[in-house]
Amino acid sequence: MKEEKKPTTPKFNIYWLYGAIIFALLAMSLFGGSDSWQSVSKTNISSFEKYLNAGDVSQVVVIRNKSSVRVTLTPEALSKSDHKDVIGKNLLGQDNSRGPHYQFEVGSLELFEEKLEKARANGVPFRLEFITVENRWADTLIGFLPIIIIIGVWIFLMRRMSGSAGGGAGGQIFNIGKSKAKLFDKNTDVKTTFKDVAGLEGAKEEIQEIVDFLKNPSKYTVLGGKIPKGALLVGSPGTGKTLLAKAVAGEAKVPFFSLSGSDFVEMFVGVGASRVRDLFKQAKDKSPAIIFIDEIDAIGRARGKSNMTGSNDERENTLNQLLTEMDGFGTDTNVIVIAATNRADVLDKALMRAGRFDRQIYVDLPDLNERKEIFKVHLKPIKAIKSLDVDFLAKQTPGFSGADIANVCNEAALIAARGNKKTVGKQDFLDAVDRIVGGLEKKNKIITPEEKKTIAYHEAGHALVSWLLEHAAPLVKVTIVPRGQSLGAAWYLPEERQIVRTEQMLDEMCATLGGRAAEKVMFDKISTGALSDLEKVTKQARAMVSVYGLNAAIGNLTYYDSTGQADYSFSKPYSEETAQKIDHEISEIIEKQYARAIEILKLSKDKLTELAERLLEKEVIFKDDLETILGKRPFKTNSEKIEEAKLLKNK
Repeated sequence: MKEEKKPTTPKFNIYWLYGAIIFALLAMSLFGGSDSWQSVSKTNISSFEKYLNAGDVSQVVVIRNKSSVRVTLTPEALSKSDHKDVIGKNLLGQDNSRGPHYQFEVGSLELFEEKLEKARANGVPFRLEFITVENRWADTLIGFLPIIIIIGVWIFLMRRMSGSAGGGAGGQIFNIGKSKAKLFDKNTDVKTTFKDVAGLEGAKEEIQEIVDFLKNPSKYTVLGGKIPKGALLVGSPGTGKTLLAKAVAGEAKVPFFSLSGSDFVEMFVGVGASRVRDLFKQAKDKSPAIIFIDEIDAIGRARGKSNMTGSNDERENTLNQLLTEMDGFGTDTNVIVIAATNRADVLDKALMRAGRFDRQIYVDLPDLNERKEIFKVHLKPIKAIKSLDVDFLAKQTPGFSGADIANVCNEAALIAARGNKKTVGKQDFLDAVDRIVGGLEKKNKIITPEEKKTIAYHEAGHALVSWLLEHAAPLVKVTIVPRGQSLGAAWYLPEERQIVRTEQMLDEMCATLGGRAAEKVMFDKISTGALSDLEKVTKQARAMVSVYGLNAAIGNLTYYDSTGQADYSFSKPYSEETAQKIDHEISEIIEKQYARAIEILKLSKDKLTELAERLLEKEVIFKDDLETILGKRPFKTNSEKIEEAKLLKNK
């Protein structure tokens, strides 16, 4: 037999008391007058004049401060049928036969007084009285109202400030030093796992080992191993650092604290350090645990670099506290810190040393196979055609990050929906890549025929030179339809190289200068349309001379500083004479490749004209059009060589 549950009495709430006091004050304000409890019928001035002339009125009381009149009838009048409804009981249950019986409002007291004097002069008997009604409770309440409001606001703020940590954000001013980390534990439903992270096999392996250590620490400690204090995820934006951390939260069966580096930053002095202490205190209480700090460069920048005033920097205090918590006295608890940044070069050396971030995991841009796996993950919710070639999409997106590929899939779905299609096709994905790389297509942009012809020859020059050079990227598509800020564009499929040789860089520079060279060959004039081309080749030439040591005149020297310390220096790492030599070599490299491009185009001037005319006619041409005009490309790409090697091996 189940026990009957006792009815739970509601807990006392202080706001009930506040409500009761306010209700009592309002009641006293409303009913605090001398006649507030009386039951008085309403009438108008016309009916009153009729009663007065009939001799039914015994007393008239004029309330000056309210411009109202109260009327008391004679005992004889109360017996008349006209006044049978005026006798009743008041709010206290008492008989109101003694009056007043009627009440009405008057517009002007002076005119009303004149009417009463005329009636009295005509011999109508009644008593006239003038009074002022006072409500002392209301007057007292109004006098104390400012003090009551101040006390009420003070009580409200004190209760909010002294509230628990689980209250609303920003409500507890005394909890401003508390950590803002979001906790993921066994009670939190985190669906992301390592299966949702395509590619990144090396990074997943190292992260997985950390998760395994927290789950089975005895497996490692029995051999004398120690748990790593931290792991730093370094990589370009969009490569999947935060996604990897989400997978850790989904895989690990331990508490996972997630926050951003900017969550420590506050305008109040000492708040950042206080939040770091509170964060590690919570993590130690729930040990073993993982702390994930996204964009750690917000607080982890090298100390003393940006402190121009010499004052104590709040950000440095936060970093000092973080360094102490990660590797100081009494830090033998099983708490691992995982951080992510794309600016590892600006982080403080003390933060990067072993014992704090023992492992630095580089999350690179995905290669061909990894892009294929990422496409498979992001294509799951997309209603794509069954014959969609994922390998083809992976080849069409070199240099794309995981976030870029997700954007391609989303844009393709939007483009297909815009065209009222039932499924997303191959062309939708190609249009999405064009949209992301080149920008929005602007077919309504006004371009004169002369400008259009110049753009066509410019783009045809790029296509022709790149087609005839061995190490230049093979062309995929050329268009003279304006996109974004460009008036025309050429899409290439660059080889994915781990190292780049001198001849490869020179061929790429020559192909880039092919557009300006075509203008010079065909019109003997040049335009401003080659700005982005010149910017690209100038950067490449400067890198060859001053970074990679690929120039014979400068030699095997590099002026590149991988630590990032040169960013804070006001002097160059070379002399003025060397600077002049670097400028001369950069100019010479670019001019040689420009002359080379002109020579190539002069030898194929008829092909250039045919290609430009085809481009003017169709506005967009593809690789097949180039093969029709120029024939098969005489050079094989690395991917084609790999495919041939696989075929020979299978035979």
